[in-house]
Amino acid sequence: MKAQALHGHLDALLLAVLEQGELHGYAVIEALRARSAGQLDLPTGTIYPALRRLERAGHVASSWSTVNGRERRTYRLTDSGRASLAGERAGWREFSATVGRFLDPAGPPATPA
Repeated sequence: MKAQALHGHLDALLLAVLEQGELHGYAVIEALRARSAGQLDLPTGTIYPALRRLERAGHVASSWSTVNGRERRTYRLTDSGRASLAGERAGWREFSATVGRFLDPAGPPATPA
């Protein structure tokens, strides 16, 4: 799956990965790949700018550490990030239910509001 197909959803995916606990940048990439059964194999040039954007927004915090002589930046979800993830999940449920009415032939018919 290409990064372009995730347009508008990458931030939510990153927040969901970090909900499980602190991870360094490459471990975030590995977690995306593992949880998607290999479908999300995104390059560092996609992930790291998104993590920095989330950090500037206050949804993610980071700290530097040295592991085996190598500097690593570890990312963690903030309270603001948890709230943002909750909103992303609610929006996703609404979006997928609406689109499902068109693309899922077995889906229930829409009910008037």
